[in-house]
Amino acid sequence: MSAEQMSIGEMLAATVPMARTLNLEFLETTPEKAVVALPDQSEYHNHVGGPHAGAMFTLGESASGAIVLAAFGDQLSRAVPLAVRADIAYKKLAMGPVTATATLGRPAADVVAELDAGERPEFPVTVEIQRADGAVTGEMTVVWTLRPNS
Repeated sequence: MSAEQMSIGEMLAATVPMARTLNLEFLETTPEKAVVALPDQSEYHNHVGGPHAGAMFTLGESASGAIVLAAFGDQLSRAVPLAVRADIAYKKLAMGPVTATATLGRPAADVVAELDAGERPEFPVTVEIQRADGAVTGEMTVVWTLRPNS
């Protein structure tokens, strides 16, 4: 399967070892929303039996990367997406499988306009992490940039 035929989830699983290691499931990847699930796996539990904070961080960062690729994949010939910084808040105890939902914090067209103007745009991606019962266990913001190739 060529890169053009791979889904964003398949591409991330193939190119990002941590996504493979954690067995992340890319449920939805569109320019409007990315939804990624972390199955309940005892080898990635913390001391209280839920997903380790590092696994939850990787889940959220992976969801943010999926939406960035969905929204800006057509810009990859001229710019590289890079995470600049991230902030996460653990709100409630996470137990069992958890799901991260990522949304862009700025319109994609505005980001591309800055790139067109020769700038290196930065934009936030917000992520909400939830348990199966819908309780929000974490909130995350990842600031991304599109670094021009030249």
